[in-house]
Amino acid sequence: MTEKKVRLGIDPIYSLDGINYFQQFIFGLQQAVAMFGATVLVPLLTGLDVNTTLLMAGLGTLLFHVITGFKVPVFLGSSFAFIVGYNIVAGSPFSDAHDPTKLPYASGGIFVAGLIYCVLALIIKVVGVNRVMRWFPPVVTGPIIIGIGLILAPSALNNIQTPIEGISMGLNWLVALVAIGSIIICNIWGKGMIRVVPILIGVVASYLVALACGMVDFSALKNTEGFFAVPIFKENFMKFDVSAIITIAPIALATMMEHVGDISAVSATVGRNYIKDPGLHRTLIGDGLATSMAAVFGGPANTTYSENTGVLALTRIFAPGVMRIAAVIAIVASLFPHVGSFIRSIPGPAIGGVSCILYG
Repeated sequence: MTEKKVRLGIDPIYSLDGINYFQQFIFGLQQAVAMFGATVLVPLLTGLDVNTTLLMAGLGTLLFHVITGFKVPVFLGSSFAFIVGYNIVAGSPFSDAHDPTKLPYASGGIFVAGLIYCVLALIIKVVGVNRVMRWFPPVVTGPIIIGIGLILAPSALNNIQTPIEGISMGLNWLVALVAIGSIIICNIWGKGMIRVVPILIGVVASYLVALACGMVDFSALKNTEGFFAVPIFKENFMKFDVSAIITIAPIALATMMEHVGDISAVSATVGRNYIKDPGLHRTLIGDGLATSMAAVFGGPANTTYSENTGVLALTRIFAPGVMRIAAVIAIVASLFPHVGSFIRSIPGPAIGGVSCILYG
C-alpha cells in the first residue's frame, strides 16, 4: 500500500514523513522566526543576555518534547508574565534603578517558579486530570486565551509605533501593513509551499520594505565582535534571595492558568487532546523543568507561546518535529553573536505587524 503524499497548502501536516529536508528546514525556520521576536524582546526588557535566552529556549523546547513523548507541537519561548518580577527585583533596564547584579537573584525566583509548576503537575497527576479540567471548561479556557491575546496586543501596537530616528510614523505603519498583508495574501491565495510559510514571507517582505525606507539599524551587527561564541553563564548564574523568591515565584500560579489555556488551544487547533495524551501533568513538568533549567544559567522563564497556536492555525503544520527543528535553529543561532544581532535588527514595525496576526 503506497503512502498518500501530503499536498502542501491543502492538507494538514501531522508528520514530516514524505517532506524533504529543505522543506522541513523552511518549516522550522518559519517557526523560529515567528517565536524569536517575542523571545528576544523579553531579555531586552529585563536586561538578560539575548544569546543565552535563545540557547535556553532551544534546549527547553527539546527537554519539553522529551518529557511529553515528542507528541505536542509546542515551542517554549520567554515568558512576558515574569517581566514585572524582574523589574521589581533588578529594576527596568530603561530606568536609573536598574541593577544588573541583582538579575541572578531574580533567576533564583524563576527557578523556584519552575519547581512550583512541577508540584502542581504532581497534584494534577494524583487528583486526576478529568477532575482538574472540570474547573477549566471551554467557557473558562476560551476567555483565558482571549485575555492573553488582549494582554499581548498592546505589545504588538507598541512595536509598530517604535520611534525610529528620521522616520515618520506613517512608514512604521506601512511596514506593519506589508507584514500583515503578505501573511493574509499567502494564507488565502497562496499555493503549495507559499501557503504554509506565510509568516516567514511576511517577515522577509516587511524587512525588505523597511530596509528600502532606511529603517533598519545595523549598528548592533557592526559592533558585534567574534564569529562564534558560547553564551557566558558565569555573570548570570542564579543566586537565591528570599525576598526575590517571594516576589517572583507566586507568578507561577497565574502562568499555570496560561499554560492550561495554551495547551487547550493547541489541542483544539490540532484536533488532538494533549490534555489527556501525553497529559497535562507532563506538559506542566516539561514547562517547569525548562523554566528552572533556563533560570540556572541566567535565562528568562520559558512558556508555551500563544503565538505558537497562531502559527499552527495559519499554516496547518502540526508536526511536532517542526518545533524541534526550530529549537535546534535557536540553539545554533545562540552560538553566533551576529545571528542574534541580525535578529535584533528586524524593525519593531515588522515584528509588530506579524504579531498582530499571531495574537489575533
